[in-house]
Amino acid sequence: MARRSAITRRPWLMSTNLDSYVSGFVDGEGCFCVSFQPSRRHLLGWETRPSFSVSQNADRAQLLYMLQERWSCGCIRPDRSDKTLKFEVRNLKDLVETVIPHFQRFPLLSSKQADFAFFSEICQRMKRGEHRTPEGFKLIVETATRMNSSGKRKYSSRVILTSLATR
Repeated sequence: MARRSAITRRPWLMSTNLDSYVSGFVDGEGCFCVSFQPSRRHLLGWETRPSFSVSQNADRAQLLYMLQERWSCGCIRPDRSDKTLKFEVRNLKDLVETVIPHFQRFPLLSSKQADFAFFSEICQRMKRGEHRTPEGFKLIVETATRMNSSGKRKYSSRVILTSLATR
């Protein structure tokens, strides 16, 4: 309830160029990520998990709720790592049909644009089912390791790709 009242008190906000604002906000506070999780139920033994997220302190989370409403996808959840709220989209269809087109129309201005380009490429490969073939999966892993160079990965590309050779 509080989130709606905060938005309705600022009707001018809806008439501004919210799309450009969102891209600028994501440039500073967002993340395009592709992670890998071992999985017995996936053909190659790994689940590929693309996700887009943006975080904000709970007392300033109106934009997260507006974004969820505007895009009609994603979820908002607490991020235990830094006590913020996180808007996250993990559904491949929503990523391909909503998130990626937004950032194609309203590009990021920082070096995060390169991460977005890799992310978009991976999501398109997944949409085509390439993550289900050894060759396609290898390309996806190699592309993902070029993203978010300052971030941590639970599994290195070497570990992931070596496991394919043993299958």
